[in-house]
Amino acid sequence: MSQKLFAAAFLISSYPVWARQITVTNSCQYTIWPAMFTGGTEKPSVPTGWEAPAGNTTTFAVPDNWVSGRIWGRTDCDFSKPNVSSCATGACNGGLLCAAVGGTGIPPVTVAEWTLGNATDGSPDNYDVSLVDGFNIPMSVVPTGGCTVASCTANLNTNCPAPLQLQGSGGVVGCKSACAAGLDNDSAGSPNCCTGSHDVPSTCPPSGVQYYSYFKDPCPDSYAYAYDESSKTALWTCPTNVTADYTVTFCPSNSTSSPLNSTSSSPLNSTSTP
Repeated sequence: MSQKLFAAAFLISSYPVWARQITVTNSCQYTIWPAMFTGGTEKPSVPTGWEAPAGNTTTFAVPDNWVSGRIWGRTDCDFSKPNVSSCATGACNGGLLCAAVGGTGIPPVTVAEWTLGNATDGSPDNYDVSLVDGFNIPMSVVPTGGCTVASCTANLNTNCPAPLQLQGSGGVVGCKSACAAGLDNDSAGSPNCCTGSHDVPSTCPPSGVQYYSYFKDPCPDSYAYAYDESSKTALWTCPTNVTADYTVTFCPSNSTSSPLNSTSSSPLNSTSTP
């Protein structure tokens, strides 16, 4: 059995038919390396990172009770010497396969997030596209069942304010949040990070977050800072009885960020349909 067929068979057999489906598509004009992290105890039995050339689509199953799931894209990666600087943006502890503990993406990075609903108590799915850690690639999350699309389809690297820029080969490769950029020089009591005396929504309004509008205005359906629920267009829900599947698309609607020279010595190019 070929490696690709084995991977597909493994995915089919790893979960019961009620498991939710996540599809990840790279519509960018360059290779990215998607990554996945799960904060809860029920983790998908699939790789936590893989290579996705332009046009690649990968589908896999996640548990119905998936909690604190995150998917993001990494750019300009070279895993010949795996470390936290293996990629221009989005690198994680562990190299190609992000570590199960502490393996989240290094800012700035655009992140899709989920906590799936509980059929027992009727709680809905919660999901979003988050810019809390900044931005590196345009992204959308499209649920089945007619639930709301979460997205940031604009390329925020293009006009990223100078204090927020992450420079890489060829120019700006990421746009940091004001929190990640450390603009107020006080991470323990920061209105940009909503910490210390600013750790509740009433003391951390969006008006106190530097460059909030830069992220929120072009990407109104995204989560632009820690307490962005007040915008009513940050955290989205889908009823549990819909049992929605989700499609994550990088560079949706042909949006593109600057193509990067991307190489990897350890590709995991899996295109599979459970």
